[in-house]
Amino acid sequence: MNHRHDPDGRRLPVKLDSTTNGEFTPVPLAPVHHLANRLAHDAATANAKRLGLGRRGFLVSACGAATTLLGMNAAYARGGPRGGYFDVPQDAALDLELARATVDGGEFIFDVQGHFVNPTGAWTRKLPAGARPLRQFAADGRCDVHRGPGELDYLRCVGPEQFVKDVFLDSDTDLMVLSFVPSTREGEPLTIEEAAATAQIVEQLDGTHRLYVHGRVNPNQKGDLEGMDELAARHRISAWKTYTQWGPDGAGFWMDDDPGLALIEKARKLGVKNVAIHKGLSFGPQSYEHSTCRDIGRVARRFPDVNFLIYHSGFVTDKVEGPYDPKRSDGIDALCTSLAENGIKPGANVYAELGSTWRFLMRDPDSAAHALGKLFRFCGPDKVLWGTDSIWYGSPQDQIQAFRTFQIDPTLRGAHGYPELTPSLRAKVFGLNALEIYPVPKEVLDKHVVKDRVSLARAEYREDPDPSFATYGPRTRREFLNLKARGG
Repeated sequence: MNHRHDPDGRRLPVKLDSTTNGEFTPVPLAPVHHLANRLAHDAATANAKRLGLGRRGFLVSACGAATTLLGMNAAYARGGPRGGYFDVPQDAALDLELARATVDGGEFIFDVQGHFVNPTGAWTRKLPAGARPLRQFAADGRCDVHRGPGELDYLRCVGPEQFVKDVFLDSDTDLMVLSFVPSTREGEPLTIEEAAATAQIVEQLDGTHRLYVHGRVNPNQKGDLEGMDELAARHRISAWKTYTQWGPDGAGFWMDDDPGLALIEKARKLGVKNVAIHKGLSFGPQSYEHSTCRDIGRVARRFPDVNFLIYHSGFVTDKVEGPYDPKRSDGIDALCTSLAENGIKPGANVYAELGSTWRFLMRDPDSAAHALGKLFRFCGPDKVLWGTDSIWYGSPQDQIQAFRTFQIDPTLRGAHGYPELTPSLRAKVFGLNALEIYPVPKEVLDKHVVKDRVSLARAEYREDPDPSFATYGPRTRREFLNLKARGG
């Protein structure tokens, strides 16, 4: 193998670190997480020697992923019985065929939340002299392969080419929805540049069947509602993305306030009746209350013909997920309560999306078991959507492998009515559920996803893969604040 990325094998294939998507302050790893990483590193070194492989070659193999997940299991188990675990046989650490049967899979994977940055866009030309946004990428070697004569060349590690590699070559992802962040209309050139870069990616992917696009709408700022017509006409918008806790003057809104109702009515008029709403993962004190989900059940009952896609599922990072608590006013419990109080039954018109949520829950198998269990109970097994928030977390393959192997303990299932995570249930979450709201023509699924240029390139690439196992989002509070400032 000829590896440009991390040739010494210093990075684990399942990335357990404090990286965020830039919408919440990084949460440092606890001692148990450092222990998990240490156990995985030690086992990787020993297992590579036993198999006669170099460390990097071992970690790139399925045995490397299995070894890392087993290290996480071992660390978590030292605290006592867990409500969730990664169902990986011990022998998979050394048996390549068993490892492949465990961490690999052939599911259709439709990731409904992805991001990237245009590294040469107009926004870079408006930066103050000497500014180096996202400069942490250039500081620790994560983006050395993109190093060049330009001061901002390191930004290519979150650009469109790296996005294509991380998502469509280094992971099993088949389709992705590109989502956007909130911005003032004055700051919209960045959004325009990202949309232009999206078109370039679509062209590179030989059609529109690999990448779908959200239309960003902040209905509480002048011009956004009027701009929905142009977005729908020019970009074939698949859903509208909004942030209820955001506003140009710092004030948020509820979906059944005037701005939210106007957005929903306009979406119905334009025939794009999917409204993706950021809830949870509060990116600061700005209008925190509006990041909670108490309005979701109300609008779902009022507009049964509209699909409400709750991005991040209302999850917050500063509280541990436990059994359903109707007294809790935020987090996943608040979403569950809002649905129950408004008579929104499982399988109705509310979908829970897992972007960043699952990635954070991988750190805590108990919280992961309760969070997933509650979403399946209250939203329904057909209404949970796969999202990863990558490219901020690098390739989403580790999130895929972790979800493929995660299981809720039978005792916890029996106590709280949570389902077993069967292959059929995972297949629904991975992609089949998304087909209900992001319709993909049958000929695309039957022909292009299986036989297009990306599939051929992926098969060829995997004969000698070179994943980076790197993450790109902020890892510390300082990096987080630098990202928010854009010029840090």
